[in-house]
Amino acid sequence: TAMTELAYEPSGYNSVRGRTRNPWNLDYISGGSSSGSAAATASGTVVAALGSDTGGSLRIPAHCCGVTAWKPTFGIVSVSGALPLAPTLDVIGLLTRSADDMLPVFDVLAGDRLPSAWTSINRAVVLNDVLEAAEPSVCRACGQGIDAMELCGVKLDRVKALSVIEAIDVHSLIVMQAEAARVHYSRLDDSTLDATLRRRLSKGLAIDDATLAASLAARSSLAAEFENTILANADAALLPVMAIRTPPAVETDPASPAFRARTLYDLSRFTRFVNMLGFPAVAIPVGFDDRGLPVAMQIVGRPGSDRSLLALAAAVQSKTDWHARVPTGVADLVADMGELTA
Repeated sequence: TAMTELAYEPSGYNSVRGRTRNPWNLDYISGGSSSGSAAATASGTVVAALGSDTGGSLRIPAHCCGVTAWKPTFGIVSVSGALPLAPTLDVIGLLTRSADDMLPVFDVLAGDRLPSAWTSINRAVVLNDVLEAAEPSVCRACGQGIDAMELCGVKLDRVKALSVIEAIDVHSLIVMQAEAARVHYSRLDDSTLDATLRRRLSKGLAIDDATLAASLAARSSLAAEFENTILANADAALLPVMAIRTPPAVETDPASPAFRARTLYDLSRFTRFVNMLGFPAVAIPVGFDDRGLPVAMQIVGRPGSDRSLLALAAAVQSKTDWHARVPTGVADLVADMGELTA
């Protein structure tokens, strides 16, 4: 159940404790920063696990490990007692194998901060250019998830949103880097802090207070624009969690000759903007890539639509079995396969 240091790394790498291994293939990343929570859930060790999400830290490991994740509307779940990273973006959510497994724990976490009644999601928009920007086998798997959504009676429209997401992402990176540097400034002189993590934190010091304030002030207008121009008459948006296939661990290990810094950026390319908006999102498994590793799709809703998103996820999962597959990397350790697939 290990996580990445300070929850500030998207692959699952941890310089002190080593990386969390992916139950589907031990040579590939588990995703981060809620790495162990996803691996424990995927392997059947736990039914539900808590995780944090500042720029994708629930949804990325859900993609990599083939489980379901809920990133709540900002402010719905208390972050009291959790180590902060970027308080404007931080949320605490859940990882489970299925949406049905999540609902009882969801009620405990959300409490009375959301109305008990919910409305069905009847119309969604597929972010078509975002989907097309993903690697081919990721795109194909998400297409399967979109087809399953239509079988649940959801009417689909297709829109372009990549340029809007990229514009929001500029602000999400400013807020994440600037706030993380300010929150953890005192750690920069700690000789035990991993050098790569120190450099990542230090980036935020170059962002001045005025630039940070401008991005914070833009949040409400960015959210309104996304609702009005992208969602428009729809209840939710559909897009991949990740543009890339789950990468091998050597690509995300700074000590490896195969390390690619770009890979770390790409892991959260399609998730960070949701935190900036403060919107809820659910990630669900929708198939497998051409390496046999899971692929997840995000369902992003309007603020406060968390219950509706989970209900839709449960409906899709009642017609599919991607969430119920036993990870190949641990299949020989599962005494009763029915315990995971039931």
